[in-house]
Amino acid sequence: MEIVIIVAVIASLFFVIGIAEPLAARLRLPYSVIIALLGILIGSAAIFFLQTTLTDALNPLAEAILNLPIRANVFLYIFLPLLLFQVTLGMNLRRMLDDWVPILVMAVVAVVVATLSVGYALSYTSSLPLAACLLVGAIVSTTDPSAVVSIFRSLSAPQRLARIIEGESLLNDAAAIALFGLFVSYVMLGVPDPKLGEALGRFPMLIAGGVMTGWILSQIGLRIMGLFPRYEQAQMSISVALPYLAYIIAEQLVGASGVIAVVAAGLTLNLAGPRRIEPTTWTNMRETWDLVAHWAGALIFILAALLIPRLLEGTTVTDFLLIGVVVLAAILARAVILFGLLPVLTLLRLSPVVERPYRVAILWGGLRGAVTLALALAVTENALVPVEIKRVVGILATGFTLFTLIVQGTTLRSVIGRLGLDKLSPLDQALANQVIAVSLQTVREDVAKSSDNYKLNHEIVRAEAKRFGERLDAVVRSAEAGANILDRDRITLGLIALAGFEREQVLIRLRDRSISARIGEAALSQTDHLIEGARTHGRTGYQRAARRAVSYGRAFRIASFLHNRAHFSAPLALLTADRFERLISERMILRDLDTFIDARIRRIHGRRVADLLRELLGRRVENIETALFGLRLQYPGYAEELERRLIRRTALRMEEREYNIMHEDGLISEEVFISLIQDISARRLQAEERPMLDLQVQRADILRRMRLFEDLDDAVRKPLGRSLRTRYFDPGDKIMRKESHARSVFFIASGAVELETAGQISRLGRGDMFGELALLTGKPRRTDVRAITPSTILELDEKRFRKLMRRSPAIREAAKIAAAKRGVSIDALLEETS
Repeated sequence: MEIVIIVAVIASLFFVIGIAEPLAARLRLPYSVIIALLGILIGSAAIFFLQTTLTDALNPLAEAILNLPIRANVFLYIFLPLLLFQVTLGMNLRRMLDDWVPILVMAVVAVVVATLSVGYALSYTSSLPLAACLLVGAIVSTTDPSAVVSIFRSLSAPQRLARIIEGESLLNDAAAIALFGLFVSYVMLGVPDPKLGEALGRFPMLIAGGVMTGWILSQIGLRIMGLFPRYEQAQMSISVALPYLAYIIAEQLVGASGVIAVVAAGLTLNLAGPRRIEPTTWTNMRETWDLVAHWAGALIFILAALLIPRLLEGTTVTDFLLIGVVVLAAILARAVILFGLLPVLTLLRLSPVVERPYRVAILWGGLRGAVTLALALAVTENALVPVEIKRVVGILATGFTLFTLIVQGTTLRSVIGRLGLDKLSPLDQALANQVIAVSLQTVREDVAKSSDNYKLNHEIVRAEAKRFGERLDAVVRSAEAGANILDRDRITLGLIALAGFEREQVLIRLRDRSISARIGEAALSQTDHLIEGARTHGRTGYQRAARRAVSYGRAFRIASFLHNRAHFSAPLALLTADRFERLISERMILRDLDTFIDARIRRIHGRRVADLLRELLGRRVENIETALFGLRLQYPGYAEELERRLIRRTALRMEEREYNIMHEDGLISEEVFISLIQDISARRLQAEERPMLDLQVQRADILRRMRLFEDLDDAVRKPLGRSLRTRYFDPGDKIMRKESHARSVFFIASGAVELETAGQISRLGRGDMFGELALLTGKPRRTDVRAITPSTILELDEKRFRKLMRRSPAIREAAKIAAAKRGVSIDALLEETS
């Protein structure tokens, strides 16, 4: 009968979880506050029914609730890995990497400051040893990521700010739990006054060990998933095992932080998963994890809340005073971060500007939750921790959690209202009016078509059309009037709408798999940059983000350095292939935006704004075409392969759509439909596999298309291609310096360079040669050469160059012409070479 009661209790808790979310929405309170209050009520009711003499009928149920097998290990080993892993999978890491400095600094520094602030405040005001005080500080420095994220979503906060706070909340938990493990070991060993430098010195090792463990296990998991790409459920099962293995191995075998290992494993899977796992499987995996984590998060909260009445047993007046000390110290520590460190990061241009009202909202919205209660429970259950320390730690952590949930959580909405953060800015209100106006115009057209198709009563149609038209006219006037909206803001609104539509197009192509998940994620990140750039800096921000999309970033420069200096070409080949595919996909998407400008934006903002947006769009298309042209010159054969792949994927999408239509119309049976879809799936796997970019093969293709090597036959060209060294240069990079010793000659495969000799400037382009005169004459170089565009240069050593000159009249003639331009005759040298 006992198992029946336990199952009934767990099922009832799921029922409570189900009603908590709509109840929170109706009461306009954070979900975590409602779920915690319900848990406290259930736990208190169970204690009441056991102690009351009114009835004994509910005693078995009350005993089952209070005797549920809830231990700290249940929270730390079952629920916590699920929660942390899901949060990492749902994060937009490509965008968060742009702000990794403020996220990391705020997370680690905030935890350390909160731990020290609370620890030393308690040490001065209580009789607890310093180690126990610092342990309390680590426990209460964890914030509830789900509560913080939901707050900022309700505020409609800037996306970049919301991302920083979300990332800080996640890493905050990981760092705090790592510190918790450190200080609880001191308490168990009976070290009353640990040396702070020694304690914090172990902190980086806990993090580094966890990061390595999580990364290695995630890579192993991805390789195993790659062995059976068609088995979706098998891949999901491995993803479920991954956080648990990472946590246990890091904690029990490596001696590192299990929480850090789970976070590292999730981040690795988030970054590498979209390109190694089939898009449909990846989407389903994330949706499954969302549901599992929702249940786990609610259960950990409600089960922890059930324990609150027991954790607060035996509370004294002194304990309440100490709870007040913890509250003041924790709030002060967070205020130091928000009003001290954050402005410094902004001055250093490492963080966006965070307005004072937002900082106040973040300060008051620092809710604590189930993780804090779980850590406190772990201390109270530890047999090696002294009894008095157990009691005080449990009371202080629980009391502080209740203060943040009941006092801060219930008043947060009113604080937000007083700060004016619950109202749309003039720009956002204008954007809302634009969305309504555009939507209503589309609805009016669709309703008119439907009325004609269904032959509805003309009088009713006219009456409703008049009523609808009045509403539409009012909305359009509101959108057009905008007395407080300047012309530049109208342009900003148009750019935000244009970037938003571009994002929708990317999502559509991701769903129909005409672009890969890897490229789709990068494209979504780019549209987010466009939206934020337009929102914060208008036209300038939009253009800056658009230029960034076609520029060579830091990763590409590092890959070029590895290729040029270390002859390690794999990263460069991967990034170049990604750039190729992304530019082709972006060009395809931008072709569809003209129609949106004419059909939507022009209706609201007029011809002038529409023409300006079309001009900006034209510049983006031109920049992409230029970048693609340069890549085609470098890798002509690879460009053709990618375009063939795009055509094949598009054809498969259209073929699948036709089969779906026939199946829905009943023209083909279920058996035939399944057979056709399976055939398409098999062909799609082949079509989605991107061809490898082999820089060695592409070099031979480049030589074939360069005029200086046209007179060479394949027997000479192939070994020459193996001898040439490919080097990549960004604009401004020095390729050749004055007074350097000549050991090689250079050929321009693509791009352009500028030569400076005795104050004279000249330029060379694709197919030209330089550096040969100094090599032939044996004198130091007299010319500085730098790239003026992204350039691919082929370098050939002296021995092979002299051998090449004997075989190629074209190269001998080119060297002779270059020497004549500088007033130098090299006929004698050429005769010696021949």
